[in-house]
Amino acid sequence: MVRKFFPLDKNYLLEETQLRLRDPLLVDLVELTKRKYESIHNPLGLKDSFSEKIAYYRPMNLAPLYSFYENLAGIYRYKFGENQLGFLWDGKDHSEKYQEEWMEAFKAWTLQLCYQGQFVQAVLDVTVFLPDNQHVQLAENRMNAVMLNLFELKIHKNKGIVEMQVAQA
Repeated sequence: MVRKFFPLDKNYLLEETQLRLRDPLLVDLVELTKRKYESIHNPLGLKDSFSEKIAYYRPMNLAPLYSFYENLAGIYRYKFGENQLGFLWDGKDHSEKYQEEWMEAFKAWTLQLCYQGQFVQAVLDVTVFLPDNQHVQLAENRMNAVMLNLFELKIHKNKGIVEMQVAQA
């Protein structure tokens, strides 16, 4: 991923694992958003051209979701990515451990994000409706805004990931 999100973002084994899992996890994300959209906006399962376009879409180009994925992976490393390798007593190597934990976190976090209608619509805009959508960058920004709001973080170009400063009442 190459981009460093904070000064101690040096868990290269975790980063490599996240990069290896990028496409399969993004395919899962697209399928989850399709199901969430249908459950909210078409609970009766009525078929029209719009719902069929969503239902029959198969992700071929995941590149528009890469930026979101990199940001989410950076947040995970910020919150859980220790630079020191610990002893694993269960016989697994660190790659396996990181793979299991990252997949579990990614799926839990994307499920939380999919409860936000704005996020679901943005994912559909950059995947299902990409050829028709002229404002891909706006959709990517909406996805990142929902994600950063959920985690109460900001990503600055110079400083990287920083905690949001919330005023206390």
